[in-house]
Amino acid sequence: MQSYINEARKAISNPVLQGALANLQERLGKGAAAAYRNLAEGPGLRLKAHELRMQAINNLDVLLETLAAQVEKNGGHVIFAEDAAAAVAACREIARKHGVRAVVKGKSMVTEEIGLNPALIADGIEVTETDLGEYIVQLAAEHPSHIIAPAIHKTRNEIGTLFAEKLGIAYSNDPPTLTWEARKALREKFLAADMGITGCNLACAETGHIAILSNEGNIRMSTTLPGVHVAIMGMERVAATLEDHDVLLRLLARGAAGQKMAGYVSHISGPRQPGHVDGPQTYYLIILDNGRSRILADERFREILCCIRCGACLNVCPVYAKIGGHAYGSTYCGPVGAVVTPLLTGVNRSRDLCLGETLCGACKDACPVNIDIPRMLLELRSMLADGDASWQVRRNSLLEKAGWMIWSWMMQDRGRYELGARLMKRIFP
Repeated sequence: MQSYINEARKAISNPVLQGALANLQERLGKGAAAAYRNLAEGPGLRLKAHELRMQAINNLDVLLETLAAQVEKNGGHVIFAEDAAAAVAACREIARKHGVRAVVKGKSMVTEEIGLNPALIADGIEVTETDLGEYIVQLAAEHPSHIIAPAIHKTRNEIGTLFAEKLGIAYSNDPPTLTWEARKALREKFLAADMGITGCNLACAETGHIAILSNEGNIRMSTTLPGVHVAIMGMERVAATLEDHDVLLRLLARGAAGQKMAGYVSHISGPRQPGHVDGPQTYYLIILDNGRSRILADERFREILCCIRCGACLNVCPVYAKIGGHAYGSTYCGPVGAVVTPLLTGVNRSRDLCLGETLCGACKDACPVNIDIPRMLLELRSMLADGDASWQVRRNSLLEKAGWMIWSWMMQDRGRYELGARLMKRIFP
């Protein structure tokens, strides 16, 4: 709790960060709203997307079995990882098997979740993030502060100083110059890499392919140049059919950045086939549980598995707009993080996240798949107020609970309310 408070205070007192967050919400938050209105099917497509996601979540066992079978049919390998340790161990074993010494990574929140980079580095493997924002925060030894804008907390002056120190170049604060220097440095990493690691925006059970979106082209380089490609996906990120997949992909780009479609959309179904000029010789898909089965089993929170990690809720949340991503102290920040993180890491441990949100409902209005985040935040608060044995949640404060019960009792009768008001006036004149 104290860490959350301290980091929030630092963010609120940082005028540069406040300006950057306000600009982000002005551009992307409003852009997503306009993009929904301009859909051929209208904003109602979000309701259809919610239905499709819930159908997929409710039939996840069948869809994952189908997806795995199709991937293997396409020549890939599938690994089911029960937790973060199992997923990391699988990646390390793949790297050992193929003699990997250098890895390039596409942007991936799930690899942040499992702590993959430190484990590979401990094995003597060079790991390079290739999304520009992720590359910046890696050089700075920091964590991403936004799902799609990981370096939003940094100014171009700070990035110029960082690049001068880490890349050995002359200082510049010119964005095109800095981008070009990063491109030159990363191109060498791409050409030398033995293995590429990516996340997965969406998988399609019907075809066995995964889709990965980017606006920089780094995903293409990470998945086609190295001899081995490892994709890691949360087990919930699957659509049943190509038609369902199309609906979600269209909404994902709109929710993330107000775009009709990202600049690069990569569809990957397996290793290089005979006659192909590029692509990996070996392809692995790691499907991660890491607490998701527990969420799936609870009807109160199953809906959060519908999330497609677009960041739309961050781009409208008044809390995120003031405290930024680092205050959340976890991989997933903003409203979605305020629900997901307590469920994955412990409700009592992360109680400040769900208690810190406003319940204004902006996140639900912005979500491309219409997830009712405020409802689940209230469920988490209820668990903290009363305790919950199924999640090993301890009651947050008996005194606080008693205080709200007294308040509720007073508010139900005008006479009691007025009496209480008079007493409070005497106590606090």
